[in-house]
Amino acid sequence: MHLSAIVIHLAAAVMLLLYSTRMVRTGFERAAGPLLRSLLLKASSNPLRGIASGITVATLLQSSTAVVLLVAGFVSTGALSLAAALAIVLGADVGTALVVQFLSLNLSWLIPACLLIGGFMFLRLEARIAKHAGRVILGIAFILLSLKMIGDATEPLRSSTQISGIAIYLSNDVLAAFLGGALIAFVFHSSVAAILLLAALCAQSVIPLEAGLALVLGANAGGSAIALWLTRAAPREARRLSLANVLLRTAFALVVLAILFYGDIPTLLPGSNPAHQLINFHLIFNIALLIPGIALIKPILATTNALLRAKAATNGNGSGTQSALDRNALDHPDRALPSVTREVLRMSLLAESMIREIPGLFETYQPDIMEEIRTTEKQINQAHTDIKLYIAELNSGDLSMNQARRGIELTSMAINIERVGDIIAKDLLNRIEEQHEKRRVFSTAGFREISALHTRIMTNIQLSLNVVLSEDLASAKQLIIEKTKIGNLERETRARHLHRLMKGTPESIATSDLHLEVVRALKEINSLYTAVAYPILSKSGALLDTRIDMDVTPR
Repeated sequence: MHLSAIVIHLAAAVMLLLYSTRMVRTGFERAAGPLLRSLLLKASSNPLRGIASGITVATLLQSSTAVVLLVAGFVSTGALSLAAALAIVLGADVGTALVVQFLSLNLSWLIPACLLIGGFMFLRLEARIAKHAGRVILGIAFILLSLKMIGDATEPLRSSTQISGIAIYLSNDVLAAFLGGALIAFVFHSSVAAILLLAALCAQSVIPLEAGLALVLGANAGGSAIALWLTRAAPREARRLSLANVLLRTAFALVVLAILFYGDIPTLLPGSNPAHQLINFHLIFNIALLIPGIALIKPILATTNALLRAKAATNGNGSGTQSALDRNALDHPDRALPSVTREVLRMSLLAESMIREIPGLFETYQPDIMEEIRTTEKQINQAHTDIKLYIAELNSGDLSMNQARRGIELTSMAINIERVGDIIAKDLLNRIEEQHEKRRVFSTAGFREISALHTRIMTNIQLSLNVVLSEDLASAKQLIIEKTKIGNLERETRARHLHRLMKGTPESIATSDLHLEVVRALKEINSLYTAVAYPILSKSGALLDTRIDMDVTPR
């Protein structure tokens, strides 16, 4: 076969491999997305549980990058700590290594059955879960078919003198092989696809095992860089997570590469042939990384904090104000709506940063912080406008009923958060300026009550962000319960304030209007955030049409 024909066949097989791995991932995301997100969110209690959750979700999604992006979103909202998220990511890499182990088996006999069953489920069954399960089964069939195509396409390369020369060079220059593997994984945007391709080349003796091992180490490093690239415009904490993963995996890969250069690793690897040894080496590498990875979580996170702080100082801007809206995804609602969710979460984080400063500003007048809050409010307004225009453009396409409903929900959330920004920047800041101009001070009891209300609301904001991400019914119910408690707390605070007025407390008399306005504003902010729970409760049938008992007749 001519070299150009070999290249075309190989490129087509690789393209099918990339498409099929993505097909499996999207099938699982659509069929069990909320369940997978909930599993990750509940994995924050200890590192071992986080690793187990990462292994499970990555095995299903066949992508550690997808897991990194998921937990990066949780980290951005404060729903998950960085340490817990990094443990999940370490487990995710083991999960994808297990996927490679499974797909490297000789399962070509499964291809006809998977095509038949998956095609029937996807084309003939109407149930949503069944259709997505069919998509997953078809994706597995296409993966196996692509691997067979890669093997057939590369077989003639065994006798190529040019390829033989490149293989010998890579065996002698492990650093070049390492960089080549990193480039392959990054270009493919899939470490699973990259490792499977390298194993297929090794099975055909196109590359020797020594070069293959260095290529696999590079693919592990390059695969971790994919998430770093995809989160480059994400909030700072999300970037810290992906950067920590890159630093850990690259450093460990380089250490193993040095051992590979000076030691005799290939003879120690289990496996009946070079391809199996390569796959086993990939799994052993990821399992071995867990021990130093868990031990170095705190130092590596401290390093990422210092690196990103230095970068922010160099750039003169660490605000992370870039929009999360993906305009390239407008033709793909399943990708566009998650980008809107991320932008709504970014708005929420900006608003949260404004709310956090309010008690301190009532105590100490700080014009620079007040100016930052007004700047942040402009960013929220811009994000609100961008989301409305984006959703309007998205609605002009072909949306399902559920996608259209989700678009309306996200728009409503953006409107609420924009109103939160207005309350803070226009109402509360004006009150703060008035307070300091007239040199008025809250009573000790009054300020303590406002601070307690503020603290409770900050906790509810975190819960609301969790509801936006997970769409968890239990969390939505808890959020509504918290709204009722805030209402009770607001009434108690107002009653205590009126009691102090009756006693003639001078500070309460001087700040009476201010106190009541601040409490009312904080209650409204809480209500705007808790509104995210109502669509979830409505869908589940847990929301009553009215609280009024219509059977009661007036006397």
